[in-house]
Parts: sequence; structure tokens; C-alpha cells
Amino acid sequence: MSDGLLLGLDTFGDILEDDEGRLKTYAASIRDIVDHAALADEVGVDAITLGEHHRAEFAISSPEMVLAAIASRTSRIKLGTGVTVLSSDDPVRVFERFATLDAVSNGRAEVIMGRGSFTESFPLFGYDLADYDLLFEEKLGLWAKLLDEKPVTWRGKTRPALTDADLFPKTEHGLTTYVGVGGSPESVVRTARYGFRLMLAIIGGMPSRFKPYVDLYGQATAELGTPTLPVGVHSPGFIADTDDEAKEILFPRFKKVRDKIGAERGWRGEVTRDHFEAEALRGSLYVGSPETVARRIAQTITDLGGPEVVGRFDLLYTSGSLPSSAAAHAVELYGTKVIPMVRDILAS
Repeated sequence: MSDGLLLGLDTFGDILEDDEGRLKTYAASIRDIVDHAALADEVGVDAITLGEHHRAEFAISSPEMVLAAIASRTSRIKLGTGVTVLSSDDPVRVFERFATLDAVSNGRAEVIMGRGSFTESFPLFGYDLADYDLLFEEKLGLWAKLLDEKPVTWRGKTRPALTDADLFPKTEHGLTTYVGVGGSPESVVRTARYGFRLMLAIIGGMPSRFKPYVDLYGQATAELGTPTLPVGVHSPGFIADTDDEAKEILFPRFKKVRDKIGAERGWRGEVTRDHFEAEALRGSLYVGSPETVARRIAQTITDLGGPEVVGRFDLLYTSGSLPSSAAAHAVELYGTKVIPMVRDILAS
């Protein structure tokens, strides 16, 4: 088994509940997430990633600010975004922010770039959704140039041209970049073309159906002459002491979030308990006791090529307004029990 396997956690900054079931404020939820990340650092979690969103359900619209707060309370855990919506941001400013985060965290900053599953940021920052593909393609290309940390000359349609532009601060060891992909072959090939790491967002159905994308990434990097880097996987879940407890806590909150998003996007039907149970049994929902979740994570890594191919798994540990104390307990169980079990299973 590869010694480089990373097992991380992710959150979009869901508004959490207090012990009486009342929704907390946005500010309190952000402070809780900082506390959870500090705990994750203590119990051996390898990475924490924070999603960027601009809608009422989520508290985190500026992940780098929260990650900087986490950096001040941690010493080893990797700090990243899941994802940075590059299409509605400026690559120059993104680089400057992450180079600064990398400095204050002593080299622990990472970036997961994405086009944006949610599109609220486009009108918010004055971008036209008609340019959805062009924005990401151009800005990702500029980002690739900026990572060389040398003066850049660039011209495109989506931001002002650059002529020998130099960015500061410089990093000490560069910035690790992933690209989040939800299942588009074109996105996989583009990721390979730029030599970035692939992060598969697997949020429904059998994880094994993403194996062709893993294979495509390896084939594309080989043909393009770019590095074939370990692939990452991101999926939702929740951990409690028992399977029944985890499901009872998660189901009503998971259903509320998914039903709302589904109504917005025109998905068929509401999330039923049967659908939830099926996803938890063999789909892309990792919910249950530490033993159950560890077995499912290890199986997914194996199905997608093993730890030599899949070098990272990030569990989205909040899906809806979970009690903050339950979310903290899930973080503790992930670090102290799930991670050692996954490593033991894959090594056996």
C-alpha cells in the first residue's frame, strides 16, 4: 500500500444546530468549523477542505479566511478548498490569497479548483452564465502559468491582459492544485493536460462507475506527457457510534438539503428513506459506525484502482444542519477509528 494515502474531511459550512436543536448563527457555525478542524489535526486527519458557496444554507463564502484561522490552531493538517469557484474569481487574486495562506500555515495550503456546481457566484460577481465554459478554461490556463511564479504575459477574453506581471508573495515550495470533476470526460482530459491532480466528486450512485474516468486520466497523462498523479475522491457521509444512530441523525437533514437542491435543478422526486438506505449500503453515501464507513471507503479505493492509484479520500462530514456536537464526534471517530481501519484493510 502506498504510504502517501491521504484521508481528509470536507465541509461546505452548513449551518449547524446547538444541543437544543436550534440553528446557530453563521458566525457561530464558522467558529465551530474552526474547532472541528483543530480537533481533526489532533486526531490524525490528513486534510481539511472547505467549500465556497454564496447561498443561505452555508456559512463559508471565503474559505481562505477560515483556513487562515484554522492554520493558527493547527500544525500538520493540509488546508484546502473544496472547491474554489475559479470561474467567478480572479486567478491573480486567488494565487495571492493562497500564497499568503501557504506562508502562514508553513506550506500546508492546497487548492481544489472547480467550475461551480452552484452558480450563485456568477451573477453576484458580474459574470454571465453563458460564458460558463470559457471562464473556467481561460482562467485555469492562466492559473497554470501563475504557478510557475515567474512574470506572466497573458491575453484572453475574461479578464484584463497581463504583461510581465509578477505576483507576490512567492511560495517556498509551490502550490498543490487539484481540479474537481463531477463526471465529464472533457474535464478529466483538461485536468491531465495542465498536469493537475484529479479530484472526483462522487455524490451519488455506485462509486465503481467512476473507474473509467480514473483510467482516462491515466491514459491522458501518458499521451500528453504530463505527470500521472494520485487521484482524489470526495463523497458525503456521516459517522456515529452505531449505524442506526448515524442514519437517524443524518437522514432528515440530508433529505432536506437534497430535496431543496433537487427542486431547484429539476431532479425527479424527493429523497426517500429507501434511496438513502441504498446509497448508504452500496452507493456514494458513507454513513454508519466507524467500522461500516471504513469498510466502504476501503472498498471504494480498491474498486477505483487501489491506493497506488487513488491517493486521497475526503469525506464531506456535514450534510445539512447537524448538531455541532455530533459533527465534532464524527470528526473524532474519523481520525481515531476510521482512518486506522482503512489503512489496515488496504494493507491486508
